[in-house]
Amino acid sequence: MDLTVWIDSMMMINMKLAKQFVCILLLASGALSCTQEKSVDLKVLQLNTWIHGKCVPGAAGGLADLIDLTNPDVVLLCELDAGSQAPLAQQLAGELEKRGKIYFSDGKNLQTGILSKYAFENVSALLPTAERHRPLVKAQITVNGRTAVIYSAHLDHLHYAPYLPRGYNGEGRKLDAPVAHPDSILAENRASWRDEAIQGFLRDAEAETDKGNLVIIGGDFNEPSHLDWQEDTKNIRDHRGAVVNWDASQALCQAGYIDVYRRLFPNALTHPGFTWPAGNTFARLEDLYPEPDADERDRIDFIYYYPQPGVTLFDACITGPPASVAYGKITPDETADAILAPQCVWPSDHKGNLAVFRILPPAHPRI
Repeated sequence: MDLTVWIDSMMMINMKLAKQFVCILLLASGALSCTQEKSVDLKVLQLNTWIHGKCVPGAAGGLADLIDLTNPDVVLLCELDAGSQAPLAQQLAGELEKRGKIYFSDGKNLQTGILSKYAFENVSALLPTAERHRPLVKAQITVNGRTAVIYSAHLDHLHYAPYLPRGYNGEGRKLDAPVAHPDSILAENRASWRDEAIQGFLRDAEAETDKGNLVIIGGDFNEPSHLDWQEDTKNIRDHRGAVVNWDASQALCQAGYIDVYRRLFPNALTHPGFTWPAGNTFARLEDLYPEPDADERDRIDFIYYYPQPGVTLFDACITGPPASVAYGKITPDETADAILAPQCVWPSDHKGNLAVFRILPPAHPRI
C-alpha cells in the first residue's frame, strides 16, 4: 500500500476513538483486500444529506469529500432535491468523476437516491404507501457474479414517537408531562407511514430474497431500533422506564434482516451508535436540536441486509462527528462506538453508517 494513502487514512480517524481498529480498516485503501479466494468486498455508505446539502456552508463539497475519503462502492442518500434541474446526486457524481472516481447515479431524481460504482441493471421507485413523496429507490447491480438489490429509504418524519417519553408530542410540542407507556408511544408511532412503508418493502423484497439475491436497505428511518430500547436502556437518555418494541426494526428482524451495526456491536449501553442529532460544529447549534430540554440522542439511521450463503458482514461503523446533541448542547460521544470521523466539512445533522460485506460468487452463476 502507498505510504501516503495510509497516512492520509490514519489522519481521518478520530484519535480519541482510535482504539476501534474497524475504522482504520474501513478507510484505508486496500486494507479490505480479500483474504478469501474469489471474494469481493462491497462497501456501503448511508447518509441523510440534510435538505439536499443546504443547511451547512460547503455541504456539497463536504459530501463529495466524504465519499471520496471513505471510497464506498454504493452510497444511499436521502433528503435529496427531488425534481431539481441540477440534482445533488448528479452533481456529486460529476465532482467525483473529476477526482478520478466513477459513480453512476440512479437517475430517478427523487427524494431518495443511490450512487454506485457498479452499473445499474434496473432502477425503479417503490411506492409502498399512500405517502407518495417518499418512495424507496430500488436498484439492481451485479457484484462478483451475484445479484444485489439495493433499496434507499427515508421513512415518514411525522409522529416522531421517541419524543413522548422525553416530554414532547410527535410533532415536537412540549407536553404537560412525559408519556412513557409503550402502548401510547407505539400508537403515536403507528399514526405515521413508517410501519406501512416497511411492510411494503418486505413484500417487494421477498421476491428478491426468494431468488437468493442479496438485499440491502439503508436510510433514515425516523424511528429507533427495538434493540436499543429494552430493559438495559430504559432508565437512561430520557427513556423514562419505557421498553419499546419499535415497529420498523422489529418487523425487519422478524423477517430475517440483520441490523449491521447492532450485529457487530450488540451492547446498546457501550455502543449506542447515536446517529441523530449529530454534534456538527459546522452547523448552527440552534439548527441541530428540536428539543432543548431533552436527551434525544438515538440511532435512527440504519443499514440492514438479508443473509444469503456466500455473503458475510465483514465490518461496520458510524461515520460523522464524534459528538451528539443532548439538552441543547454538543456532547462528546464518550462511548465505545466505532466512529469514523473524516476530516471534511460534515454536511448533515445526522451521522451515517458505513458497512462492508464480503461477497463470494454464487454457487450457480447466472448464464
